[in-house]
Amino acid sequence: MPPKAKFTKEAIVDAALAIADREGLDAITIRKIADELGSSIAPIYVNFKDVEELKDAVLVRIFDLSAEMARTPYSPDPFLSIGIASLKFAREHPALFRELAVNNHPRLKDVQTPVTDLLSQMKGAPKLAPFSEEELMGILFKMRIFQLGLSVMDINGSLPGVSEETLVELLRQTGEDLIAAELARKQAVPNDPQK
Repeated sequence: MPPKAKFTKEAIVDAALAIADREGLDAITIRKIADELGSSIAPIYVNFKDVEELKDAVLVRIFDLSAEMARTPYSPDPFLSIGIASLKFAREHPALFRELAVNNHPRLKDVQTPVTDLLSQMKGAPKLAPFSEEELMGILFKMRIFQLGLSVMDINGSLPGVSEETLVELLRQTGEDLIAAELARKQAVPNDPQK
């Protein structure tokens, strides 16, 4: 009798992530993972006490993937890179994006890049140097609203035939417009605490 195949925790998490990528995080079951691996459920229970522990491991993997994408310099402009990373995540992982971001999955907070990391990245953009941290938070919030809407339209097929390059250019232009408007507002009322 040939020896039984052994599956590492990493291979099991990979299989669970593949399921989540196709069907969403809540679709992960021990049986589906076993089918994905071509095994019985036994190797999964050797490595994980239950499906929730396994989902936690998948969430860690999604967080790491998201954080890596957020740190990737897709553009010389760090602010634009943040938007590109979000757009790429939505395009490469549409089921996960839909479930986590669009459907506001309760575990969304577990996989989001911390705002402090994004603000730190934004501070590396010379054009954002005139802004306080509070103002940067406002800029980031407004841009995230636009980027989320753009990503939803993209993955839902509302923008047929629109290339990733066109979407990135739209992100760039919108970011530039938003920064210019915020700078004009800041210069128009420089010392008004009510602005």
